[in-house]
Amino acid sequence: MNFKRFPKLLIAFTLALSLFVSACTGTTSAPPQGNPSVSSPAQPVATQKPVSGGSFNQFFPKSEDEYKVVFAQEKTGFAEAKLNENGQNVAMLSINDVANNPSAATKYQSSSKTIDGFPSVTQGTTSTAILVANRYQVKVQSRSDSFDADDREEWIGKFDLQGLSKLK
Repeated sequence: MNFKRFPKLLIAFTLALSLFVSACTGTTSAPPQGNPSVSSPAQPVATQKPVSGGSFNQFFPKSEDEYKVVFAQEKTGFAEAKLNENGQNVAMLSINDVANNPSAATKYQSSSKTIDGFPSVTQGTTSTAILVANRYQVKVQSRSDSFDADDREEWIGKFDLQGLSKLK
């Protein structure tokens, strides 16, 4: 017998045995039903299409005094602007359409706080958000320690929330 080939044979046998054992083990999940290309998606289908991000711009606060609102990003269902004070970024302002993510609105259901009549939540120590018309999340995120929760609430109030609530 040629013992020089023994390590190679042992490795091949071990690999074959491990493949066989793993193929024979049972699974706890059920097999897919029907044609996977026509099965239902993992996420629930939204009943409304998200609006274009550019349509949110009109509802953002306007620049005033030493504060400048600079639009930074817009895409379908989302728009974001930087809030700069004397040239330094102190906060991010955003509007997000939750039409494609209805679960994002559930955190507002247990909210006991409101801003301008809309349910409000605090997210961590730097974000404050409200839900407008059960669809649009308006958020202000601090980017500076000097921009606190009271400032965030004040700037949320500067959005045209009534106009946004009528957006379809």
